[in-house]
Amino acid sequence: MDIWSTLNDTFLDWESMKAVLPEMLKVGLVNTLVLAAASVVLGTVLGMIVAVLGLSRRRWLRWPAKIYTDIFRGLPAILTILLIGQGLSPITRHWWGPNPYPLGILALSLIAAAYIGEIFRSGIQSVEKGQLEAARALGFSYTSGMSLVVIPQGVRRVLPALVNQFIALVKESSLVYFLGLLASQRELFRIGQDAAATNGNLSPLLLAGLFYLVITVPLTHLVNYFDKRLREGRPAEPEVEELVHADHR
Repeated sequence: MDIWSTLNDTFLDWESMKAVLPEMLKVGLVNTLVLAAASVVLGTVLGMIVAVLGLSRRRWLRWPAKIYTDIFRGLPAILTILLIGQGLSPITRHWWGPNPYPLGILALSLIAAAYIGEIFRSGIQSVEKGQLEAARALGFSYTSGMSLVVIPQGVRRVLPALVNQFIALVKESSLVYFLGLLASQRELFRIGQDAAATNGNLSPLLLAGLFYLVITVPLTHLVNYFDKRLREGRPAEPEVEELVHADHR
């Protein structure tokens, strides 16, 4: 058996890729980005609420946030998506019909909020206590001191971790496939899998994987940029003397 020929037929069938490419661009890529972007926005808002509740001095606010985080971080993502997507469908069909798309976004957001909440919490706790005490000494209330002084500094420190979580959301958007999306709602993985089943080779799935890399690799380098910028600060400005010499050359 010619190994190269077998691998070529399995993964590099250009005709299969060429046939599915327009659908991946028009439908799969758009739906993947919509699922990921909507989950990022909703998950970030919910995550900040979970973080603030988790840092509350009141136990009746702190414990629900802790229980929420333990549950959604402890369950497998696919199990959470199926429980929410299929379990809540009989209730939500009165509002938007048997459309699993919004429930997929809700499930991804709830999962992301548990992780993002922990990221925010660790960032806020990394800010020196003296910052809040100084704000209170200047006349800020506890809420104003937290929202205007402490939280902005904490968020800035965890930007790389947040971008990493956004990358994870892009990849986890493929799990919404298990809810049974309509043809116009299919994301990259679903389109690749359907085409692979039709053509009898994995080339469409390989093409879907390349699309995911196109989305996630730039974000990975963005994480590295943020991390380096936060550790080293802005590049040093050229010395005035060097500029003067440069003008005389």
